[in-house]
Amino acid sequence: MRPLLAIAALFLTGCGSSDPIASPSLVSLHQPAPDSFQVDMVTSEGPVSLRLYRDWSPLGVDRAYYLFKNNFYEGARFYRVVEGFVAQFGGSGDPMLDAQWREMPINDEPVRTTNARGTLAFARAGARTRSFTMFINLSDNPNLDRDRSARNVVGFPPIGRVVEGMDIVDRLFSAYANEPMRTDLSASTLRTAYPELDSIAVTSIANTW
Repeated sequence: MRPLLAIAALFLTGCGSSDPIASPSLVSLHQPAPDSFQVDMVTSEGPVSLRLYRDWSPLGVDRAYYLFKNNFYEGARFYRVVEGFVAQFGGSGDPMLDAQWREMPINDEPVRTTNARGTLAFARAGARTRSFTMFINLSDNPNLDRDRSARNVVGFPPIGRVVEGMDIVDRLFSAYANEPMRTDLSASTLRTAYPELDSIAVTSIANTW
């Protein structure tokens, strides 16, 4: 069995590795998140705290809770930082693992609150493609509320916002802009070709409501 198919089989059966990222179970993956929760994120620039709100995007926040709780973003780079626009992050650094998670997208949801400065949303490239990459808005981006460029899917629903450390987010390295998006986003490629990218050391759920 080819490696990716083997991983997929483990995911579907729930057998094999107990690693919640490499082999998530269907039951745990679909558990609802708390109504709101705080994520403390340690980045290479300093600490950032996020608060997520389930009523903004229930499916998005459920997925985010699972990923943050299981520290999916450990070592992830802020691989797309465009000054005055967004700081995008995500990716495990392992293309095989990222491919697995792309096969587990969440359904689309309407935009319930605007993409204001400091809000957090999943990136997507079309219908039902939200999976693990996210961005923080570096300015008010109301155009993202109604954007239809992603194959007629309307907008990018925010799932939360930065409550502490927006000054840290503003300092993330931005000179590469969109360029790293044109690579495979593997840890080795980003480390070699884009060594100045900021990264996430660890995330933790600090509080729930």
